[in-house]
Amino acid sequence: MQFLPGQTPPYDLTYNDVFLVPNRTDIASRFDVDLATSDGSGTTIPLVVANMTAVAGRRMAETVARRGGIVVLPQDLPNNAVADTIAFVKSRSLLADTPVTLSADDSVSDAMALIHKRAHGAVVVVDRDRPVGVVTEAACADVDRFARLHEIATTDFVTAPATAEPSYIFDRLEAAHADLAVLLAPDGTLAGVLTRTGAVRHGIYAPAVDGDGMLRIAAAVGINGDVPAKAKALVDAGADLLVVDTAHGHQVKMLETLRSIRDLGLGVPLVGGNTVSAEGTRDLIAAGADIVKVGVGPGAMCTTRMMTGVGRPQFSAVAECAAAAAELGAHIWADGGVRHPRDVALALAAGASNVMIGSWFAGTYESPGDLRVDREGNAYKESFGMASKRAVAARTAADRGYDRARKALFEEGISSSRMLLDPERPGVEDLIDHICSGVRSACTYAGARTLAEFHDRAVLGVQSAAGFAEGRPLPSGW
Repeated sequence: MQFLPGQTPPYDLTYNDVFLVPNRTDIASRFDVDLATSDGSGTTIPLVVANMTAVAGRRMAETVARRGGIVVLPQDLPNNAVADTIAFVKSRSLLADTPVTLSADDSVSDAMALIHKRAHGAVVVVDRDRPVGVVTEAACADVDRFARLHEIATTDFVTAPATAEPSYIFDRLEAAHADLAVLLAPDGTLAGVLTRTGAVRHGIYAPAVDGDGMLRIAAAVGINGDVPAKAKALVDAGADLLVVDTAHGHQVKMLETLRSIRDLGLGVPLVGGNTVSAEGTRDLIAAGADIVKVGVGPGAMCTTRMMTGVGRPQFSAVAECAAAAAELGAHIWADGGVRHPRDVALALAAGASNVMIGSWFAGTYESPGDLRVDREGNAYKESFGMASKRAVAARTAADRGYDRARKALFEEGISSSRMLLDPERPGVEDLIDHICSGVRSACTYAGARTLAEFHDRAVLGVQSAAGFAEGRPLPSGW
């Protein structure tokens, strides 16, 4: 990465302050760009879902890993809950999505309560694990909520063997003018579902898989309590990567925790953070981190900078920490501050191997929260910061009342925020398409076929607020 001649800034920059300059390129197609990372995480696209309670759950983990990213489960979950989630994700198909299932005698209201748990927008009606019907949201419209599903289910749905090629399934759906195929195991039982768009995506993305060909998933731990024991339990349960996470990662307790986990020799990559300086990056790597999380205060749900004045503009933090990590043969993840695909591209240009996303994915079907609708009919989910009063209350539930009350005074995050579902991109896969499309295009503009080449070839300039505004499309109706 280099700046245009004479534009090396004397002050720190964030993503809005910089732009990429196009280079001469011989890349003919965006699909010639390989977005796989080389930091040991196993991701085939440079996206990591942050360990936020309102974002990272089993549906998110399954879906994101199928498209090549990885989800970090929150540190506040009990070990048995994490183990159950890991087992669930490891058991999922690399092709088919997990369907929502009900019986023929369940009600329309049951279907409406579950149908938005998955982006494919359907419930498969089963009888002894064999599909007998499909119910969509449209079929439930203007129907008595106490009606039984067998009264409204479509019974002439498209089926295909679970081993069929995605292109074959796509052609079947096209011919039938349908959007969803029910996939069958050899014994005729339900194996999953696949949409037309899902079939297309299978030809674009490569899933993030472990050595046994199962979907990857990560888990987080804190720095308090018997962390080595918890870390070992998570790896024994199948976690492919461990994240040691605290807001201020450049502290003695974090360094001691990293050393104690490193000494266990668990055989998985170890991530530590957060920090925003080269010195902090070097110390975390020396203590055992293979990857360092970079970012203090840029998150959408974070109020650290307004509360404390502590933090650093994210682009400069990522660039400095990435350079320090590279000198030691390690890597960094850019954590927070991304609101557009351009921000992800710029973080990668600055040297990040992966970019962490939190609140941006909170407003999707796959996030753990319940789907709600406001007075204007807009669908949304609630999100909250992991240093907010709500998160602190959950994290300290086992403490005595006095200690909980003391800790509640030190919140540095928003406890409740409505994250609207984008009608054009309501599922996390829609957002992954959106982001990866932008990153692929950015690589072609830079003349890079890999993320490493992108970092090497990226030429950046510094722009004013007016320069950033010039690049934004005009609002509709202007």
